[in-house]
Amino acid sequence: MTRVAEVTRNTKETQIRVRVNLDGTGEAKLSTGIGFFDHMLDQIARHGLIDLEVDAKGDLHIDGHHTVEDVGITLGLAVAQAIGDKTGITRYGHSYVPLDEALSRVVIDFSGRPGLVMDVKFTAGAIGAFDTQLTHEFFQGFVNHALVSLHVDNLKGHNAHHQCETMFKAFGRALRMAATLDSRSAGVIPSTKGSL
Repeated sequence: MTRVAEVTRNTKETQIRVRVNLDGTGEAKLSTGIGFFDHMLDQIARHGLIDLEVDAKGDLHIDGHHTVEDVGITLGLAVAQAIGDKTGITRYGHSYVPLDEALSRVVIDFSGRPGLVMDVKFTAGAIGAFDTQLTHEFFQGFVNHALVSLHVDNLKGHNAHHQCETMFKAFGRALRMAATLDSRSAGVIPSTKGSL
């Protein structure tokens, strides 16, 4: 089974192409025009063992909002397409990731119902050209279109770069766990309802 998807999303604000391979090796080709955001997407690929290509052109002369949110939306669409009907997946994933003084926890459920809960108090408003408020917009866009429940908690940290990086690394690892095919559940949708 090949769990690969490519999605193109064009609006008046952004033109985005995302390609994912859920069973990859963590290779990434990223171009969003926002250096720190590319760095965070690379964390998802490497720690999620997802091959990820993102080519985004957005209205960065305004700010990064539309680009970051729309990449989240397009990535969510691609993951939903690649995961298919969820037969045989683990469904749930979680991860705690530290980086020096920072520690974050991410929990995900391929429930078929979008829901995001974030408890994050960034210690700075920007990291390079990346507005830290856009972290929420990225995950909200992803959740709404991947149809997952996602909890993101930054438990500790006073360096905003570290705070953000632990969240994206933990997200990658939780996504990897949840999307992994479970040999004991081959051919089974992991729900008592029989569908997700």
